[in-house]
Amino acid sequence: MESYLISDLYDLVSPDGYISAITLNAPQSAEATIQIQNISPAFKGFEIEQEKVFFNLKSTLAQIGLDGVGSEYRLSFRDRSATVKVTLTAYGNPARILLQNLSIGSYIGKLFAADERRKVRDPDYLLRMFHRKDRIGRPLLFLGEPKSEDEFVLEKRDGYTIAFLSLQDGVLKYDAAIEGFLPALGKALKYPHFRMRSLLQLLQHWEPQGKRVCKPEEILLVRTQPLHIRTAFGKVKQELLPEGVYHTSANVLEPDTKASGDVYELFGHGSSEVKTIPLEFYTLEPHREHVFFADRDQLQSCLEDREALFKAFDTAPGPLHHKTAVFVVKGEQLLRLKPEDWIAREPHFHEFPGMIYQPERQMLLVEQYIEQQPAYPFLRAIEEGLITSQGVLFVRYFPSPLMKKILLGEQVHRCLKGIYFQYPSLSYGEFFSHEDRSMLQDLAKFAIPVFWVDQKTKNILQYVPKPNKDTGMFVPLPLVEDFLKAASFGIYGSNLMSGDFEVELQSLLQGMEEMRHEVDHPLLNKTTPIALITGGGPGVMEMGNRVAKKLGLLSCANVVDFGAKTKAVVNEQKQNPYIDIKMTYRLDRLVERQAEFHLDFPIFLAGGIGTDFEYCLEEVRRKVGSILATPVLLFGDPGYWKEKITHRFQCNLASGTIAGSEWVSNCFYCVQNAKQGLKIYKRYLAGNLEIGKNGPIYPDGFVTVS
Repeated sequence: MESYLISDLYDLVSPDGYISAITLNAPQSAEATIQIQNISPAFKGFEIEQEKVFFNLKSTLAQIGLDGVGSEYRLSFRDRSATVKVTLTAYGNPARILLQNLSIGSYIGKLFAADERRKVRDPDYLLRMFHRKDRIGRPLLFLGEPKSEDEFVLEKRDGYTIAFLSLQDGVLKYDAAIEGFLPALGKALKYPHFRMRSLLQLLQHWEPQGKRVCKPEEILLVRTQPLHIRTAFGKVKQELLPEGVYHTSANVLEPDTKASGDVYELFGHGSSEVKTIPLEFYTLEPHREHVFFADRDQLQSCLEDREALFKAFDTAPGPLHHKTAVFVVKGEQLLRLKPEDWIAREPHFHEFPGMIYQPERQMLLVEQYIEQQPAYPFLRAIEEGLITSQGVLFVRYFPSPLMKKILLGEQVHRCLKGIYFQYPSLSYGEFFSHEDRSMLQDLAKFAIPVFWVDQKTKNILQYVPKPNKDTGMFVPLPLVEDFLKAASFGIYGSNLMSGDFEVELQSLLQGMEEMRHEVDHPLLNKTTPIALITGGGPGVMEMGNRVAKKLGLLSCANVVDFGAKTKAVVNEQKQNPYIDIKMTYRLDRLVERQAEFHLDFPIFLAGGIGTDFEYCLEEVRRKVGSILATPVLLFGDPGYWKEKITHRFQCNLASGTIAGSEWVSNCFYCVQNAKQGLKIYKRYLAGNLEIGKNGPIYPDGFVTVS
């Protein structure tokens, strides 16, 4: 795959070949052996029928009046070479002189692979390119003038697209000085990158009254409006030319907007004028087609097919600890992925010295690290213009944050329309680092969607930022819209026990689901789904997620890796099976994880140290005004909550350390059943609950609801 990406040639053509032997049979005829070397391994001529591989003469030679027809082809994939026997025929005196000036070492043509699978079928494939431009603003397709779309006549013949280009009145002729130019041209042909076409144009003149009729032993040069095409090869369709009229083997228009196709070389005999040039078209490699993601209907359908995505990742080569990547631009490509289509890298441990102490060494090591990533060849190819079609990147492991610079670069951002990954981290499994989550936010801001092809849930999860928050979660595709609009309820409590609150919690959430259709509040109304968020573990968290699933609510979790460091809390490592929407955290970011619950309506059940911290965090949020003063429910016996809360609140009250913030006590409500909780919520949503800075102060630190 990497050799495919670094090739400077399109896969339907070879490099130019040179004459290794030549024999003149007559003044107008010769037999030549052409050697072609350094052919890309991606060249389609290696894999299709030999009858579909043609020798394509340089257009400069054809315009002089030379034709060259391949009669014998020997291709070697192992040596990446080809040997072609070519019959050269001269039409007109300039061509006969040129034939005398051809010698060993002259580069005169290349191979073209007319792969039937790549022929353009639908005319719309080309027509829509009239409205598109490449990365530097050049039109992808135009005829004569950028607005000549109506003059580009396309038909469908025998299942394929044919363009009929109208010929201009008149013919092209040469000045008498052409014969003196030909020896110089013969020498220039030994330098494959020496372009002579522009010099040749100085010796041509247009005869507007000339008849476009082929005469025996002469070349007829005709002209259309210049056809500039960046998205396909054009090839003269010989079968649709008038009977007795033939085009030279310089019959392929390459996708180069700087080399316009406007002069065509005809020979043969005929009594009537030639009026049009018929062209058929062959697509480029999918990643070079300049095709927009919005035009890839099949690809978009495949990306919505969960089974297709999991099958695609199953083709990634092993072992599992190797990093892999592939850039997908076409639905058919996704459905037919093979292990060899992926780039695989064996991971190596990298220790960076630190930017402050050794910035130059740090920079070098970072660059080396980036270049070793399997996604790098694809991203580099996008930057260098070898990939021009928009597509999606498949990677086994979520890209390292060190890749952020190249991922968000202008050209990559233009082509990259999604990232799909299987695992968040090679070292930490399904747990994201702080830098990972930061990059997820940046990718979202740059409109590059990220999808988790999650082996655990067997779902496709999309990273969705929470509205007006600097964090997000991975959400199953059908739930994204609901997640964006949802009011967030949350359960805090012990991972060791679930208590006997499940029936009451179910009644409470069911009552809220009914209430949202009756109220009209910014936080909750009939258009606002309900999301329940927990820590994703056992105990109270499992009970909460189970209830949410049972009621058809959004079941969410912020899951942290408690199992990596010590055995003290390994019981919290097990995730409960009722989670649909999630974000994951490593243990070193435990506090950050707690801060990113962003709950509208927290609910506390009995819990330990973690619950105490979460309680204090909800207090602080309300005190500093980072969230609205919404009611927090404390489920359970008032005596339990007095022992946990009241002494601390009264100590702070007596010492004056919460002066001006005592009102926070009116945000917490101890309830023993769902009915009491629903009463509090209903009063709040109706605007009848005394809550916030202007509300009363409660000496227990909370309100006991009777």
